[in-house]
Amino acid sequence: MIVEFAVNNKIHLATKVLLFMANYGRELRVRMNIKKKEQVEKAIEFVKRIRKVQEEARATLRKAQE
Repeated sequence: MIVEFAVNNKIHLATKVLLFMANYGRELRVRMNIKKKEQVEKAIEFVKRIRKVQEEARATLRKAQE
């Protein structure tokens, strides 16, 4: 679910539209209640990992386009 949220809540570079909006025609609404510090720390670690993967993918795509 977290990965799906991250993907759907990102503006696509080519279309300049949130992927959720493109798929479902509406804004993504989220109702989360994170209470535990451990959960927040895990979420922060996940964000760091996914950003690194996205940066690597972006760099690879740029090289392929060249």
